Amino acid sequence: MQYDPVKRRLGAVFNSTPFLRKVFYRLLDLLLLRAWHIHEELRVWAQGKRDRELAIYDAGAGFGQYSYWLSGLSPKWSITAIDVKEEQVADCNGFFRAIGREQVRFEVGDVTEFQRPEAFELVVCVDVMEHILEDEAALRCYSNSLKTGGMLIISTPSDQGGSDVHGEEEGSFIEEHVRDGYNIDDIRAKALRNGFSKVEARYSYGAPGKISWKLSMKWPLLMLQTSKLFFIVLPLYYLVAYPIAFVLNWADVHTTHATGTGLIVKAWK
Repeated sequence: MQYDPVKRRLGAVFNSTPFLRKVFYRLLDLLLLRAWHIHEELRVWAQGKRDRELAIYDAGAGFGQYSYWLSGLSPKWSITAIDVKEEQVADCNGFFRAIGREQVRFEVGDVTEFQRPEAFELVVCVDVMEHILEDEAALRCYSNSLKTGGMLIISTPSDQGGSDVHGEEEGSFIEEHVRDGYNIDDIRAKALRNGFSKVEARYSYGAPGKISWKLSMKWPLLMLQTSKLFFIVLPLYYLVAYPIAFVLNWADVHTTHATGTGLIVKAWK
């Protein structure tokens, strides 16, 4: 299915006021299992850093939910968020100005080209690498933009059923994906040969996460693609389904998985 039209519909509903935008971000944080994993890793990274002036790069920022979450941890952190969509960048800049978070700045740019040498302590790249063909160019730009000792964190589908692909004959559930998922050793190797000195990678979306993703994301998205009328039914659906998904998300984050349909990758320069 095409994910972007659904995202545009949701954006049109929630972007009308700053309050609704904050509600939207909160819903994404609750629903998206990858957000649970990324937040857990970022809380660890942030320990002892909240009183320091740091620079962060949100690569392929999308709706801006991770820039929003990070900017809420410390007003001393400056955040540069890059996305290719001009209208989305303008919309995010308007929102962050409206809520007084001047330390966050969105710019139009391509992650395979954008570089700010030795500028950032952290690069966040969530739901991006599966959308770009020139992934090694992006990794080089990330490493060039990091200060020595800085960290890159990536969330992306794995080749163990990521993008809901379970066989060679199947296509990606999300049509905008240019690859179905990464082999865990392949993405480690790509990071190491593009400027990173240390890489850690682990599986996410293990057994609990796979069920949660279907409950909280796949089936609702399929319903919304079928008819806009499902926007009316959706709150009732989540009233039943989300308590189950919440428990499954917690279990996925707090379990080590031998395999999984997602990857969490951390790389240090």
